[in-house]
Amino acid sequence: MRALVRGAWRTMVPGAGDPHGPLPPLLLGLTVLSGIIDAVSYLMLGHVFVANMTGNVVFLGFALAGAPGFSVASQLVALAAFAVGAFLGGRLLGPLVHRGRALLRAALAETVLVAAAALVLAVDPVVDTGTPQSSRYLVTAVLALAMGIQNALVAVLAVPELTTTVLTRTITAVFADSGRSGRLEERGGRQLLSVLTLAAGAVIGAFLVLHTAQSTALAVPAALAAVVTLAAAGPSRSAGSWTRQG
Repeated sequence: MRALVRGAWRTMVPGAGDPHGPLPPLLLGLTVLSGIIDAVSYLMLGHVFVANMTGNVVFLGFALAGAPGFSVASQLVALAAFAVGAFLGGRLLGPLVHRGRALLRAALAETVLVAAAALVLAVDPVVDTGTPQSSRYLVTAVLALAMGIQNALVAVLAVPELTTTVLTRTITAVFADSGRSGRLEERGGRQLLSVLTLAAGAVIGAFLVLHTAQSTALAVPAALAAVVTLAAAGPSRSAGSWTRQG
């Protein structure tokens, strides 16, 4: 248990010699963001994820089979926009050698996109009438675009155990590693913290959908993305060894 606590603490408060510098806690912030946005998209935009593409592929299968509550169009919009976001993220971030600057650029792009989605909902809220609505598809596309950029960022930063979205392999690793070694590993603390952080984001997102206006449900993650952007401003000017890719 001490190893888990130590691993979680070092993720939230990295030491001076941490090979990833201040990136782990900032990625935890983006993990919360992912949980909020996926909760908002699923509960408010009609059973579609904008960060978890594995779920969307499964949902697309449900929709093609005629399962009620699932839309082929919504799943395809999310998948296509996410792919475009990942491509743009690769183009935007790939040439950057400085990991802090990559984080700053991606977080800024996410802030703008999520804020734009909140503005769309403030002007044209989604109405559950059972008929297609342009604002629903537009918000889905904008959010999926932002999450595609975020996932491209995760690939560029390459911080172990902090994927910010898909956690199946993370959960597997926690228990597979302990099964092999017969004890809890320190990195399991980081892995479990990542899972709990995403879950916390989902709780926050669900609360926002159920108890606030639609635009507010996205204004909150937009504000969180802005906080991460501001927090990344200092590290983007660092010359530490952690800034270099690879």
